[in-house]
Amino acid sequence: MEKYNVIFTKSSVKELGDIPQKDAQKILKRASELAANPRPTGCEKLVARPLYRIRQGDYRIIYFINDSSRIVDIIKIGHRKEIYRL
Repeated sequence: MEKYNVIFTKSSVKELGDIPQKDAQKILKRASELAANPRPTGCEKLVARPLYRIRQGDYRIIYFINDSSRIVDIIKIGHRKEIYRL
């Protein structure tokens, strides 16, 4: 199976920089795993948006999957209390 390219938006890179390093490393590992499987167990499609969400501890990764060009676009990374205020 061909892998997907995982791309981070500028804003998601900034959000990642605001997260404690220990948690940020776990988030990066989790995000990189999306290249092999963009719809892992536990991912959820968001209601009324073409976006998906996965959990990593108290943080959430919101992303868009483009199957035709095999790209996973990381849109937003943040704490579960604040993430859904898109």
